[in-house]
Amino acid sequence: MTLREITIANFKNIRDARLEFSPKINGLLGHNGMGKSNLLDAIYYLSYCRSYAGIPDAQLITRGEGFTTIRGDYTRRGVEENVAIGMMPGQRKSVKRKGKEYQRLSQHFGVFPLVLVSPADQVIISGGAEERRRFMDMMIAQNDPVYLDRLLRYTNALEQRNKLLRDRVVDHHLYEAVEMTLVLSADEIYRGRKEWIERLQAVFDEYYHLIAGDDEPVKLSYAPPELPLQLLLDQARRHDEMVGHTSVGPHRDDLTMTVGDLPARRMASQGQCKTFTIALRLAQYDFLSRTAGMKPLLLLDDIFDKLDALRVERIISLATRPNMGQIFITDTNRDHLDQIMRRVGGDYRLWEVDSGHFTPITTSNDEAQ
Repeated sequence: MTLREITIANFKNIRDARLEFSPKINGLLGHNGMGKSNLLDAIYYLSYCRSYAGIPDAQLITRGEGFTTIRGDYTRRGVEENVAIGMMPGQRKSVKRKGKEYQRLSQHFGVFPLVLVSPADQVIISGGAEERRRFMDMMIAQNDPVYLDRLLRYTNALEQRNKLLRDRVVDHHLYEAVEMTLVLSADEIYRGRKEWIERLQAVFDEYYHLIAGDDEPVKLSYAPPELPLQLLLDQARRHDEMVGHTSVGPHRDDLTMTVGDLPARRMASQGQCKTFTIALRLAQYDFLSRTAGMKPLLLLDDIFDKLDALRVERIISLATRPNMGQIFITDTNRDHLDQIMRRVGGDYRLWEVDSGHFTPITTSNDEAQ
């Protein structure tokens, strides 16, 4: 899958932009705060209908403007397609594929697979369990519609149970009806997470050691509870009634990450943490390539900061493998981008970014002429 062209109006600091992309490497060069990451966020929004930075939709609209639009023209499985998104404050956002609006945004999830590697990935290691659950759920749901459906059902039933608890409802039959959906959905969530970890571990381990160049073992692990969820809910009901929320279930699980014998979040080196998250994202890319049957877009946002020269060289080598698909990469250092372009050869494009404006620097086609 490739993104051939994007058209943007009033998205963050990008007031008006239209860029045609290379099917291989696209580089964005500029100082911090100029709009490089905003372009990647617009591309991300086309796939996920949300900002990767977690910014509310209303705040994505350029200050002083009343709307924002993003349109992407793709080649997907050899067929030309387009996605158009429009947002206005106080109104439901419009998401259209091939001119037809989705009735439910969940129908769009996973159709245009994408993997983003960014400095914000640090929170997967250093943040709370909810960050790692979100990482798991987004990754699995992209290519497993059953998992996504069960996750949505579980979330809805969880909200209903929590409302019963907050309202001090004591009718056991009401709890039974809601908990039946929780239990059935949880079984599928547990299964999906366990199978995903088993498939991801080997490729993650390979990428980590290719980048780090050492034999220190890294591990991802996920352990569903040993007791049935219905039993756990029954045992916790008195406690849940006191605190006003559901304290057991897959919404409380965590993904364990270790380097050697230590939790990953205890690693002292920022470079080690960054290596861990980059390897995790590259493993995600490999996983989606295999399960989706097409290459996702790969977005690399300022990934070389705080890494030594040897690790930078190894990441560049991995990112420019022949089996990689379309890549978008941002950096403040042109040397990194030039090194990547030289490795790839063939078709590539490069822009200088300044205050939301994109100026072509050099493309492979220019050099050929």
